[in-house]
Amino acid sequence: MKRFISTSCLWFGVLFVIPASAGAADLTFTESWHMLLQNNEGLAAERSGVERAAQLVQANKGRRLPTLDLTGSYMRLDDPVTIGPSDLLASMPAGAGLEQIFTNIGNLLGIPAGSVNQALTSTLRDDDVWNASLRALWPLFTGGKISAATDIAEAQQVEAEFRLKMEEQVKFEELAKYYFGVVLAERVLETRVEVQDGLAEHLDHAVKLEEQGQIARVERLQAAASYDRALVERKKAERDFEIAALALTRIVRSESPVHPVNGLFTNSQLPPEESFVDSTLAQYPGLGVLDAKRRQANGLIKVNQADYYPGVFVFGNYAFYQGDDLVGKTAPDWLLGVGVNIPLISPSGRRDRVGAARSAVLQVDHLRGQAEHDLQLLVEKTYREALQALEEYEGLASSLELAEENVRLRNIAFSQGLSTSLDVVDGQLFLAGIRTQRWVAAYRYVLSLARLLAVSGGAGDFASFQNSNNLGMGS
Repeated sequence: MKRFISTSCLWFGVLFVIPASAGAADLTFTESWHMLLQNNEGLAAERSGVERAAQLVQANKGRRLPTLDLTGSYMRLDDPVTIGPSDLLASMPAGAGLEQIFTNIGNLLGIPAGSVNQALTSTLRDDDVWNASLRALWPLFTGGKISAATDIAEAQQVEAEFRLKMEEQVKFEELAKYYFGVVLAERVLETRVEVQDGLAEHLDHAVKLEEQGQIARVERLQAAASYDRALVERKKAERDFEIAALALTRIVRSESPVHPVNGLFTNSQLPPEESFVDSTLAQYPGLGVLDAKRRQANGLIKVNQADYYPGVFVFGNYAFYQGDDLVGKTAPDWLLGVGVNIPLISPSGRRDRVGAARSAVLQVDHLRGQAEHDLQLLVEKTYREALQALEEYEGLASSLELAEENVRLRNIAFSQGLSTSLDVVDGQLFLAGIRTQRWVAAYRYVLSLARLLAVSGGAGDFASFQNSNNLGMGS
């Protein structure tokens, strides 16, 4: 009996002492999901992508507004720009006839004849040139390029939002795998401990029967060997449980170990397959990503077609300071005008770029058609896998009842010398196998259900399926 008592104490420590130590957190699946949403770096990156796309939308909308620039400049000329009578005479067709006029003006002013040109020379621009002005440019018509660019940016924002939903869907499936993987590992460990306990008790009986001369030594050795193998299997299941629990703790980014509160479950029936297919084709975020890609491609067509249209813009300038020389004093303080830019010949390949954008639209259309086909196949396959898991779980109910009765009868028969130790061991292992197989079937059902709900946009309904557990499988 010492072996049996020590094994029971070990099981008590595994199930109760370890989860309760180190501040373990008991979390439901819903609580684990909320924790993952808050702490996962991949989801945080996708949210940043959505924010970035939203800011780019606002940036593109701002292109409709006028630009206003405050500019200033300084230039150093090699010499001042001047103009004198000789320059004027040289630029006039009748300059030779006007030379005497300037000579007479010089005599009238008392200027020597040789100094008339120098005395009457004016400085148009100093060699130090300073300018300060306010410039404005307002596009009135760009051929639809600004509107198309804004539409592309908005489609990119929609795409980022759908990509975030896709990442959430992936994480939801991953969480279901890890969360209920811990539950499965714990149930398998429980089964292995029960087998070890049963074989320990069987070994104690075998030792006593050998001492009384009721069984051969080989029967007691068989019982001891079976117990040792069960001990190895229990330790392996214990390590699997620890690994699964560690993976769950890491995926939800918990500071303390996570222990699942919810157990595996099954339902008596599922909603019709068509409802999952219809919801998937209507709500799957991957299709939304393709729709956003198509919208972007249509926007590119409009952007490239805009190169064929003229551009109309308003421009203006107000000068704060233009210098104290003659040019600065005579220049206008402000100006306002309307400009037109008509593209005639462009080396940008606008026709080919329009064709490439149209090809992109066709490419997205084909990808969407293939995606719908693949999604329908995925839903149908996953739905049938869920049904198969349910059928397997239900079908093993009678086998479980048979295995439990078989163990009870073989233990009685062995104690009366009517069966061998091998018969008892086979019965224990068969019972453990049936129990494990049922847990695995329930686990496969939960994973299939999580995938169905994720791809069809019904992840929020997962808790209702947990609550409508009709087969009595608790935590």
